Amino acid sequence: MKAKARLLLIALAAIFVTVLTRPTLAYYTTIGKATNVVTSGDIQLQIHEKTADGSDFPAEGVYIIPGDIVSKQVSVENVCGHPFYLRVKLVSGSTNESLSADECLKLDIDTRNWTSQDGYYYYNQILQPGECTSALFTQVEIVGSKVDQTHVGSTLSLTVNAYAVQSENNPADHPWDASGWPAE
Repeated sequence: MKAKARLLLIALAAIFVTVLTRPTLAYYTTIGKATNVVTSGDIQLQIHEKTADGSDFPAEGVYIIPGDIVSKQVSVENVCGHPFYLRVKLVSGSTNESLSADECLKLDIDTRNWTSQDGYYYYNQILQPGECTSALFTQVEIVGSKVDQTHVGSTLSLTVNAYAVQSENNPADHPWDASGWPAE
């Protein structure tokens, strides 16, 4: 019986010590809160539209007749401090419903440096800061068999839309496999 009483006394002493020291431990702990701000990088590009002589392509466009070949060299420059993947979408249009701009405009696409995928042209290399792509195309032919006298006064348009995503920490076997491409 003495052994049971002794064991009970030791158990009570342990509980008593635990209860008394618990508030003391609270003085030696602390809770902290840190707020970290993470700022994403800024990707910037500039589309260049030049003619064969190096001058800017006229903002108001050019007057054309069927069979004309118009000099228009489209390239994109990385004007930020970060490398990126690049894609370009070409959107053609016409003011005449019976005139299909896609059929009337023939482009000499550079298939060595650019790859057509999913309706976009992807630049095959990562574009480094300060670099400019090779020209996606250098001329536009107005297909004469698609344009006739009934289309006099019509306007054809070709809009160049360029998109970029960072290449840093965004590994991809091909530019179109990169993460983060913006939706249209």
